[in-house]
Amino acid sequence: MRIGIFTETYTPYISGLVTSEVMLKEALEKKGHEVYVVTANLDSFEYEYDEKEKVLRIPGIPTGIYNARLTSIYPLQALNKIKSWNLDIIHSQTEFAIGSFARLFAKQYNIPIVHTYHTMYEDYVHYITKGHFNRSSKKIVEYLTKFYCDKTIGELIVPTKKAYDLFKKKYNVERNIHIIPTGIEVDRFYRENINEKKKNELKKKYGLKKDDFILIFVGRIAEEKNIPFIINVTADLIKEKKNLKLLIIGDGPDKLKYEKYAKEKNAEKNIIFTGKVSWKDIPNYYGLGNAFISASTTETQGLTIIEAMASSLPTLCIDDESFNGTVINDLNGYLFKNEIECKEYILKIINNKRILETLSKGARNSADKHSSKYFAERVLDVYKIAIKNKKPSYKERISKFFKKVIPWKK
Repeated sequence: MRIGIFTETYTPYISGLVTSEVMLKEALEKKGHEVYVVTANLDSFEYEYDEKEKVLRIPGIPTGIYNARLTSIYPLQALNKIKSWNLDIIHSQTEFAIGSFARLFAKQYNIPIVHTYHTMYEDYVHYITKGHFNRSSKKIVEYLTKFYCDKTIGELIVPTKKAYDLFKKKYNVERNIHIIPTGIEVDRFYRENINEKKKNELKKKYGLKKDDFILIFVGRIAEEKNIPFIINVTADLIKEKKNLKLLIIGDGPDKLKYEKYAKEKNAEKNIIFTGKVSWKDIPNYYGLGNAFISASTTETQGLTIIEAMASSLPTLCIDDESFNGTVINDLNGYLFKNEIECKEYILKIINNKRILETLSKGARNSADKHSSKYFAERVLDVYKIAIKNKKPSYKERISKFFKKVIPWKK
């Protein structure tokens, strides 16, 4: 099968979305399929095609939101290259410019299209509105989401029941929706595969000691991740557990603000902000930790949770639909409702090595259910449904009509 993945962001940009796209591409290729990627060029204003990786990068205008660029919704210079791929299926990963291009291209050339909805956009409108007109903005987001994810595609994939319920219960969408949790290359994060030399270098770099208990957070440093929550928890606990450290891995628009906040809480020595980290180095950073923590309520799935589990880290997450069914109390971690519960669970695993070991084993076993191979198999099933349900083109309908009414000679 010849598959085209259309996305706004791809490597070298780092995010949960990019991780899922890379894993899907590699897993599909291992199964013998040809996979092409159409994405925005984050580094220059040129069209670039990587023949080896089969990645076409389209130039765009910087938006001012992270490294995102706004490309043309119908880049003419890209047409001939994409046409030459003879795609059997298009898989859109975005609702923006390149997502619109995917839909237009699919319609024009009658190629079945599948879309994966990754982001709960209502949780992100504050970046545009700055706190104003949030209600009306969310209605606009609802309208656009329903249009892009219901009216312009063949099949829709969501990673969690939380996203499924958004469409079914809140947006009242009647179409068929496939729940497919995103897979990852779990063995990449296994403790036995971590570079011990690199890990020790990182320990030295951040001043981590052998007897430190290290909480890990990985993600974008931004408002929607609820980072002040985990700073507050850490600042309270270090009064009792001075060897507790919080390692905040990643970068984002609020990094400086939260560094200042940690200092105000007198916790700057125990809360370490690493800044941007290479995607290849991430497993080594997980290897530094004893447990993983997240208080974000804006995830559709939270791939960092799976990565942490594959690294044998018990996961401490806020009680949100995104994590229900993944994080299971006393098996691989704990779900907390507030700061008090969170602190209780942290102390529980710090003070009891047996519980920590049990949760670590449970986390590793839980992660194995999210392998990229299984993920690719389920996505392929959706591709087959989309291809089977593809409507004939106008040309095909006309040809079929004339074959019926004109007695062609054999």
